[in-house]
Amino acid sequence: MDGIIVVDKPSGMTSHDVVAIVRRSLRFKRVGHAGTLDPLATGVLVILVGKSTQLFNKFVAFDKAYDATLKLGVKTHSADIQGDVLQERPFDGVTRAMVEASFRKFTGVIDQVPPMVSAVKHKGERLYKLARKGVAVERAPRQIRIDSLQLLEFAPPLVKFSLACSKGTYVRQVADDVGEDLGCGACITEIRRTLVGPFTIKEAVRLDDVNATHIHHWNPGA
Repeated sequence: MDGIIVVDKPSGMTSHDVVAIVRRSLRFKRVGHAGTLDPLATGVLVILVGKSTQLFNKFVAFDKAYDATLKLGVKTHSADIQGDVLQERPFDGVTRAMVEASFRKFTGVIDQVPPMVSAVKHKGERLYKLARKGVAVERAPRQIRIDSLQLLEFAPPLVKFSLACSKGTYVRQVADDVGEDLGCGACITEIRRTLVGPFTIKEAVRLDDVNATHIHHWNPGA
């Protein structure tokens, strides 16, 4: 039993939760995932089965795409709507043109500071574990690449957008950075991953429906 399953991850559970459910469904222990999605996020989560777990690094390196929604006027400690509110500011003056101009500033090769709720390590400990303790530390920026950042719907305070990017890009941090650029703050309310490398949301299987017939025998050299 070797291969991959492209799962449409539901909101409200961790990627490890999904792995545990797939293990039980397949009655097979050697199962992992290829790239974490936050509990808030939904969409493409590639599950590795059997010997395919050895391909983890290949999948992590793939480009990714997302549809997401940010909320103007609210800044939180986690850069998403579930976090503690740090600031609330007026957003009445923000226009569609301003959002589009801000998006252009964050397109291309840029430096991004990982959010405190990320899995990046600081002195051997994951940032999200420090964040749970109420600890905030300085984080060094990392170079990422944003190929496309497109406004899909402007209905203040909500702004829906699509994002195509390199590995290591944090969608929630994009929202936070755009909010700061606009002067009103912003946080993520929804994230849906639509693509990981060659795998799209169209082929993703509902978690409740997963079984052995959904295993793809993917050849990375093909």
